[in-house]
This record gives sequence, C-alpha cells and structure tokens, in this order.
Amino acid sequence: MLVSKDKIKSFLPHRPPFLFIDAVESVELPEGVKAEDLKAPKDLIGTKVKAHFKVTHDLEILKGHFPGNPILPGVVQVEMMAQASAFVSVPMMLDLSTKDVETLLVNVENAKVRKAIIAEMDIVINTIMIKCRGQIASYECFIESSDGEKLSEAMVLAKLVIKDKV
Repeated sequence: MLVSKDKIKSFLPHRPPFLFIDAVESVELPEGVKAEDLKAPKDLIGTKVKAHFKVTHDLEILKGHFPGNPILPGVVQVEMMAQASAFVSVPMMLDLSTKDVETLLVNVENAKVRKAIIAEMDIVINTIMIKCRGQIASYECFIESSDGEKLSEAMVLAKLVIKDKV
C-alpha cells in the first residue's frame, strides 16, 4: 500500500461521510519518467493511480439510496474517481504533509454506470492523467470490482493546484 488512510486524510480535505478512498495501492509514472525530473503538472501526463474503497453496509449514503436495496449512487462513483485523480500529483512531493493539493472538479464527461455497486463490495478506482494544460488536467477513470469487472467510468476534468502548506 503506497498511501494509508491516515496519509490520505493529510492529503485530501475530504472527511467521512464524503471521503471515498481507503488506500492508494500505486501511483505509477510513465516509463522512463523519474520523480526528481517532475517540474510542472504537465510532466505527470500518463501517470496512473490505483486506489481502493470498501463499500460497507453502514456507509451513510446507502441509508437513503435505497432502503432495503442499497446501491452506491453514480454521482458518488464520479466523486471517487475525482478523489483518486488527486493522487496523480503524489510523485511531485517528497512528503505529503508539506504540500496542499487542490484538485477541484471542473467537468465530467461520458460518465457511465455499467453495473450496480452494492454494500460489502471491494472496489478498485483507476485513473490516468491524459492531458494537462496549465492547471487544468483531464483524467480517464474507471471503477472495477476486485475481480476486474468494469463497473463505471468517466472522463474527469479538474483544476490541479499544488502549493506549500502554511
């Protein structure tokens, strides 16, 4: 596990019940790119993130969506993909606790929910930065089951701001 729940909380501003990342398994730079060579967000194009989340039966959002037949809402799945996308910037930092990263959702395109995500599922959230112009980055994202079945997908556009913590 690359990033634990405690480190995730020091990196993302989200808190329960709106924190949808339990662990970040990997942040993989494109072949031939080294962390010490990264100077700007555009240098992260091609970086992949793999994160995990356990959809527990007591997850607050499931209580109302839908009682007796809890299904994780599609909008929450998009939020998971956006939260995972923030971790693309991890290779630019030596210590997650010294930087603030704001990944602000700007746009979502081509969102598709292919199969219901229900309580007690372990899901894997995948994202890759495919484009970056200035502070605006595009991410190709998908969520899959622990056995590799694609459950949902979206293109996420976000503003990426990296600054020193004060």
